[in-house]
Amino acid sequence: MAPRRVPVMNAVVEVLKSEGVDTAFGCPGAAILPLYAALEAVGGIEHLIVRHEEGATHMADGWARTNGGVGVAIGTSGPAGTNMITGLYTALADSVPIVCVTGQAVSDKLHQEAFQAVDIVEIAKPVTKWSVQVKEAAQAPWIFREAFRRARSGRPGPVLIDLPLDVQRQEIRWDAEVDAPLPVNEVHPHPPRVDAALDLLLAAERPLLLSGGGVIIGEAHEELVELAELLQVPVQVTLMGKGSIDEDHALYSGMTGVQTSQRYGNASFLESDLVLALGARFGDRHTGTLDVYRGRRTFIHVDIEPTQIGKVFEPDLGVVSDTRLFLRAILAAAKERGIRREAGAWVARIRELRASLTRREDFDTVPIKAPRVYKEINEVFDADTYFVTAIGLYQIWGGQHQKAYKPRHYQVCGQAGPLGWEIPAAIGVRKALERGDPDAEVVAIVGDYGFQYLVEELAVAAQYDVPFVIIMINNEYLGLIRQASIPYEMNFQVDIHYDEVGTDNIKLMEAYGCSGKRVIEPGDIRATIEWARKETRRTSRPVLVEIMIERKANTPHGPAIDAVVEFEPVP
Repeated sequence: MAPRRVPVMNAVVEVLKSEGVDTAFGCPGAAILPLYAALEAVGGIEHLIVRHEEGATHMADGWARTNGGVGVAIGTSGPAGTNMITGLYTALADSVPIVCVTGQAVSDKLHQEAFQAVDIVEIAKPVTKWSVQVKEAAQAPWIFREAFRRARSGRPGPVLIDLPLDVQRQEIRWDAEVDAPLPVNEVHPHPPRVDAALDLLLAAERPLLLSGGGVIIGEAHEELVELAELLQVPVQVTLMGKGSIDEDHALYSGMTGVQTSQRYGNASFLESDLVLALGARFGDRHTGTLDVYRGRRTFIHVDIEPTQIGKVFEPDLGVVSDTRLFLRAILAAAKERGIRREAGAWVARIRELRASLTRREDFDTVPIKAPRVYKEINEVFDADTYFVTAIGLYQIWGGQHQKAYKPRHYQVCGQAGPLGWEIPAAIGVRKALERGDPDAEVVAIVGDYGFQYLVEELAVAAQYDVPFVIIMINNEYLGLIRQASIPYEMNFQVDIHYDEVGTDNIKLMEAYGCSGKRVIEPGDIRATIEWARKETRRTSRPVLVEIMIERKANTPHGPAIDAVVEFEPVP
């Protein structure tokens, strides 16, 4: 029996459902209404109406990072697509698979500068893995299938599909019962390179495993820990790799970097003689000055994307492979040789550095110091909590002080760093958990400035009952004192450029139907966070804990991993 004719957008919705999409984020408009009509007619996909299309992309991004699926964001023609560019760039930079769908003017008007007709396909090409316009209705299901395949394949990333209005209105022959997702090819390592990597690893006296975001994306965290324990090799993580190993694990040796790093991480890296990097980009904030980072140590670089190898510097050995398949192969090779090592002098040295080279967090001063905030966060929330954080000083403090224990539980926009990412991303994270882990807590850690961007997406969380805790690290402390006339002896130098009074973020939360409290004393941090946890469960809405920290706060940083300046006294 020949397939029956159906509206083409109905077929597209069936494709989305079979690809694992249960939630979509978007903003309807005239040029995308046939797709919205199909979403309603077919059913099975929850849709959240956003306040800005960039917010939709970040929600889809957070959703995808949390459950490993392909997130979907939808917008109409013209500015909707251009508003999505930042989200596409963010997803591309951090290897997050999302599909953005835009409406478009009718095909025969595209060359006539019709209303809201823009060549979004060409605009989006630099920030997508594939950007395509559907020109024939019969192509639509197959283009969507290919979009999901490309988004998942190799190094994951975003795809944009542009749908002219006349194409959306047509009917095609389609039968969902005989259709399925396209296969994604696995990237296996070349066996001689696996053996060469094992030889180098065994010959090293002070080796490190460096776990990048590719370990989390590739679901390779269990194999990572198994290899580390089998060979007793300490493990470091990059910012995108946080959570790939429990930071309380005996073999965890911190983070190296010129910003997001631990003192013991940099010290152990500088003493190492070999680094096996797994799914890591060697980003500039990780490496700092390359001659110091590179040193005389041997580097093995494993990555699923061939063009990543040698992009920053030439490794001693490059291996093109899925991280999990590589780790499984090197584990099999080690076991075949009968290799199992006990902890030796190098592991003991790592533990010594980890115990001695820390940073202070137990500050009791007013204004509050940022490390104290993270001390409370680490002690209040458990390993099952999902965290979302973005760009700025608080990202650096988070990398330096906040612990992560499980993969996909610490979400951070690493390379692009768009302001305002956290609120919509937290909505995406929360929605991704509804069917698998509905009782899990979600916490967004934000700065006072970035919070103002896309803050309107709080209305989405309030409208759809999306609960999470927001912890704001706000360095507008001087403005608060002047506004409230609080007597306080200022014993630090400040340079006021703007915001002397500051934004009333509590009232801003209330304007969106949410609530919050402000903290000035360090002793009040924990109790206020506990209040927020209960309040967000009670109201099913975001709740803000605004923590006022010192105005002139700074983070340890420097040009090279051996030249990080500490702005606070360390133990």
